[in-house]
Amino acid sequence: MSDTHAFVEQVHDRQRKDQRNKAHQGQGTQGQKVSSRQHSTNK
Repeated sequence: MSDTHAFVEQVHDRQRKDQRNKAHQGQGTQGQKVSSRQHSTNK
């Protein structure tokens, strides 16, 4: 029983970390995405 509990805790921890990394990298929400260019070249 304790092995199952430890496994579930490990999975939940990994899911939390994945969610934070996804949001930090800007792929989680469109509003946080950083543009690849500082200035536009299309004039």
